[in-house]
Amino acid sequence: MRGVQPLVRAQSLATSSLRFCARTNLRLPSRCTLSTASISRLAYQGSRTGLWAANGKNYGQKRWQSAAAAVFEKARDDASELSQDVIVENLDPVEAARLSKVRNIGIAAHIDSGKTTATERVLFYTGRINSIHEVRGKDSVGAKMDSMDLEREKGITIQSAATFCDWVKKEDGKDETYHINLIDTPGHIDFTIEVERALRVLDGAVMILCAVSGVQSQTITVDRQMRRYNIPRLSFVNKMDRMGANPWKAVDQINQKLRIPAAAIQVPIGREDHFQGVVDLIRMKAIYNEGDKGELIVEKDDIPADLVDLCKEKRQKLIETLADVDDEIAELFLEEQEPTQLQIKAAIRRATIALKFTPVLMGSALADKSVQPMLDAVCDYLPNPAEVENLALDRRRKEAPVKLVSYSSLPFVGLAFKLEESNFGQLTYIRVYQGSLKKSMMVTNVRSDKKVKIPKIVRMHSNEMEEVQEIGAGEICAVFGVDCASGDTFTDGALPYTMTSMFVPEPVISLSIKPKNTKDTPNFSKAMNRFQREDPTFRVHVDSESQETIISGMGELHLDIYVERMRREYRVDCETGQPQVAYRETITKQVNFDHTLKKQTGGSGDFARVVGFMEPSESLSENKFEQQISGGTISEKFLFACEKGFNASCIKGPLLGHKVLGASMVINDGATHAVDSSEMSFKMATQQAFRKAFIAAQPQVLEPLMKTTITAPNEFQGSVIGLLNKRNAVINDTEIGPEDFTVYADCSLNSMFGFSSQLRASTQGKGEFSMEFSHYSPTPPQLQRELVAKYEKEQKDRNS
Repeated sequence: MRGVQPLVRAQSLATSSLRFCARTNLRLPSRCTLSTASISRLAYQGSRTGLWAANGKNYGQKRWQSAAAAVFEKARDDASELSQDVIVENLDPVEAARLSKVRNIGIAAHIDSGKTTATERVLFYTGRINSIHEVRGKDSVGAKMDSMDLEREKGITIQSAATFCDWVKKEDGKDETYHINLIDTPGHIDFTIEVERALRVLDGAVMILCAVSGVQSQTITVDRQMRRYNIPRLSFVNKMDRMGANPWKAVDQINQKLRIPAAAIQVPIGREDHFQGVVDLIRMKAIYNEGDKGELIVEKDDIPADLVDLCKEKRQKLIETLADVDDEIAELFLEEQEPTQLQIKAAIRRATIALKFTPVLMGSALADKSVQPMLDAVCDYLPNPAEVENLALDRRRKEAPVKLVSYSSLPFVGLAFKLEESNFGQLTYIRVYQGSLKKSMMVTNVRSDKKVKIPKIVRMHSNEMEEVQEIGAGEICAVFGVDCASGDTFTDGALPYTMTSMFVPEPVISLSIKPKNTKDTPNFSKAMNRFQREDPTFRVHVDSESQETIISGMGELHLDIYVERMRREYRVDCETGQPQVAYRETITKQVNFDHTLKKQTGGSGDFARVVGFMEPSESLSENKFEQQISGGTISEKFLFACEKGFNASCIKGPLLGHKVLGASMVINDGATHAVDSSEMSFKMATQQAFRKAFIAAQPQVLEPLMKTTITAPNEFQGSVIGLLNKRNAVINDTEIGPEDFTVYADCSLNSMFGFSSQLRASTQGKGEFSMEFSHYSPTPPQLQRELVAKYEKEQKDRNS
């Protein structure tokens, strides 16, 4: 009888496993297809060796492993047929319990909406910090997530900062602990890459809006970024204690401007100075914050009498909005049945995860009110890592998409999404999508095919860290001592998978930069290399003509921050200025020349005579040298020297020292001396003749015209056209859409310096533009005179 119980248990487990795979269309690997005979044999051996535990755990574990292998095979072979529901159903119960309590969220919003202030409250209420410090507080400590000195001085977030915390939530009378990985992101458009890479690896987000301003320019940008990475979001209307707070305006603007169905799930109790708390529309309870820092939550069944009608109206509005986006609520609504609390919550969760709806909460982080209900909503309505679809590309199958499965038992796949220089070396932030990452594990960088060992794994709490031995699927961590670039994929070496990279916008502004002291050059180079590695939107190149170091970025503040960081972190003072424009020089009429070079210095001298003419060539794209010598007045080898002299002259023109375009030189006569003529003398004679003829041929300075594309909301069309007219731009085309318009224009590069700041100012930050080189065009006469006078002065100063 010793083997009977395990046999029955094994048969039932195998049967249920096979039924599950048949139901979900999964193919179990051959090693998992067990016959009755093999089950009997295993059961007998197990009973002899003690392999089968009394509760059947070992076999249960094997069953989940085999089912996981089947899901993995399906994810690899036919990703489109595998739904997230099947992945969740097939999770190991222990793993399912862990993942169901994990949330990876980001806090994103327009500038000064209260992101860092809200994050500070979240950390305080979850017990991660013991006291609250304000962003620009009088105690000079600053918020926990603003760890850089520059952030605390300026009162802005410059780098996204990661942390983690545990939130204890009451569910059915029991305390359930949720583990939250949280990233606080910057609001300025200049640091948009920080928001991009945070959203690339997160499963959900809290979009914060100001109760007074509602949807602002950067809110629209953040919304676009969330859509790009399919991020479900909650909306939190902050600053309800401010003068002029109007949450209903914000809700309407989310619906109209962001074009995503939204409805409030709370109603504020009072506004401005009288803001006291919120009414939960799902449970119809009033929620107040008490205690010095609002740490005590008090729920009351009695809703203030003046809000009862409004709460009923807004609850009905919530149900109607849900009926438009969720089938179950729609059926109840058509049958005129009142949905239960559980049905409403389930519908909000389904619609939010499906990106069809955003629930709107209200509160004031600065006044310590209604932040805890927002944390409850994060746990209730945002997805856990297993519920989010993540795709990779299989390099062995022409980059066919494969689905990543958030099981810790599968082969490891992770993405390095952010690099940071710390006191201990390079810190690499990694999101683990599949499998688990262990200390001392060997991983492969897919981009470089190099194997690296993971020496140390830490969990980040702003600038503090906590060492761990292992990180499971769906978690975020940081590792030391791994050489890689932002956006690199890591695997355990068994999988040929690579993750899709994040979107990196093109830089819009450039500055020339150089260290004030030559001795600082090594540190200057170190800083440039580090900043480029950390920030993909910060670009550095050396201009081939001016030999200036040019830095490019997303805005003036972006570049100013890096110049300041260079001074503080590397002790390198830098000089910045507008980069030199790559002007060109050309001629506009034909000029004859007859130039003789004659030098006598005691020994053999220099003699060369060249005769001919210069004229504009047929196109600006080429310079042309031609010889029309008859009778051998100049020998072949001297004519080669003349051509060298012409080409050397075209590299540095006589007017500004820039390249010459569209010049044609013809030599048709000349003279040589039996002793004094040489290749060098003919080269010099040609250069001198070129200079004289060029000055006489009505020379003209050409400037680069940029093909400029500007997109902005329709209400700013007049402002944008005015900006372009001030710059003497030639408008080629305009496209007007339902909301935005696009202008295509040719503008001189010189006039576009500072344009990004003016465009943002005149379009409330909603305008975007891009530039690429189009062609060269003559400069206005006034500008030409100024440029020539400036160049002559520089030459004179240099010679003196």
